[in-house]
Amino acid sequence: MSEARAAIAGGSRVVVKVGSSSLTTADDGLDVARLDALVDAVAGRVGSDGQVVLVSSGAIGAGLAPLSLDTRPRDLATQQAAASVGQLTLAHAYAASFGRYDLTVGQVLLTSNDVVRRAHYRNAERTLARLLALDAVPVVNENDTVATEEIRFGDNDRLAALVAHLVQADGLILLSDVDALYDGDPRAGGTRKIAEVTGESDLDGLKVGMSSSGLGTGGMMSKVAAARMAASSGIPVLVAAAADARRALTGADVGTAFHAADKRLSARRFWLGYAAGTEGRLQLDDGAVAAVVGKRRSLLAAGIVGVDGDFRAGDVVDLVDPAQQVVARGVVAYDVTELPEMIGRSTHELPDEHRREVVHADDLVPIGRH
Repeated sequence: MSEARAAIAGGSRVVVKVGSSSLTTADDGLDVARLDALVDAVAGRVGSDGQVVLVSSGAIGAGLAPLSLDTRPRDLATQQAAASVGQLTLAHAYAASFGRYDLTVGQVLLTSNDVVRRAHYRNAERTLARLLALDAVPVVNENDTVATEEIRFGDNDRLAALVAHLVQADGLILLSDVDALYDGDPRAGGTRKIAEVTGESDLDGLKVGMSSSGLGTGGMMSKVAAARMAASSGIPVLVAAAADARRALTGADVGTAFHAADKRLSARRFWLGYAAGTEGRLQLDDGAVAAVVGKRRSLLAAGIVGVDGDFRAGDVVDLVDPAQQVVARGVVAYDVTELPEMIGRSTHELPDEHRREVVHADDLVPIGRH
């Protein structure tokens, strides 16, 4: 067994994410039998002195049948209405199912603001920690009733990766209707299953298929992105089928395992790199990219070739390379109006009030494949 699988199987705290397609059907909405099977697996882990945080999709799918909707709606207002009805159905089903094991469920609904804003991020962290300390099973979902961009573009895979770091999980398990990561669309045939992802090179040239269901918003690409996010921050990840939930939660001997980076990011640096909202972009030359990413140096004005956005000192910005790929994020020390006169100039050429770093190394997190 690989180190990643052993950590997930033996960890004291794991986050489990389940997709809409694994809990709901287009014809009948919420599938209670599937939900009960998932709860059986989670309760088994909890009964073995483990802690589990469940990140569950399915609110919109669960609301379709009660509202006599045949397919997932495309307009935002109807999506929110379906989520409003479905969230109650989903929460009641989880409470009843976990009740078979005398386990208490705590529902936690989050929007992007709850992780983008630092104070909200810390509050979510405290809430989840307290639920676990009280032996409750937190069931987390995006608050689709009031969310906007999340419904149209987001997916709970990324939320699960954020939650895994929030609760300092020993592992993250992403469950869906696909049993593992393949080097192509498994429905097309002739593809190879990837059992272990030890580094970025294992993902080079990867072409992954989407979920076969029309109920969810994400697919395998979303899971790969979330797995990379969690693994790069020090959390091992398992991608597996919801039908294999019990094996995933016991021996972790199914699916695809993503190996974790050697060092886990602090809560602040993880928030800065993956959770914070950005207000602009600083375009770097090759030398600055090498210094910031390769040597973990501060960003100086001399290495900046362009500025985009409307930000103020203290905001989080993306740092991009000459190919416009994001290579780092950091807290900028100047307003956007101050930088045009500074970019490309050496420190000794600047007036005294502008000789500090544009982004200090302590407030900068490299990200991506660099």
